[in-house]
Amino acid sequence: MLRIPALLFVTALIAGCAGGGGAPYPKLVPMDSLLSDEPVPPNPAPELAARADSLRARAAQLRKTSVSDASPPQGTQPQ
Repeated sequence: MLRIPALLFVTALIAGCAGGGGAPYPKLVPMDSLLSDEPVPPNPAPELAARADSLRARAAQLRKTSVSDASPPQGTQPQ
């Protein structure tokens, strides 16, 4: 009774380790290009978080005012 689960496990293990994905290996690059002294680009996350906060604040302000309460712009006729 224990042989069937063990056989299935071994078969799955062999099939999983076969690596038949068919994907090509990545290109090899020189070690010097990996270890260069180029500065790391700055992380854009703080700027994006500040922008998202300002957009949320603007959206909150827009939610407070009602469109029907606002007066129409000069030179336009109400519909």
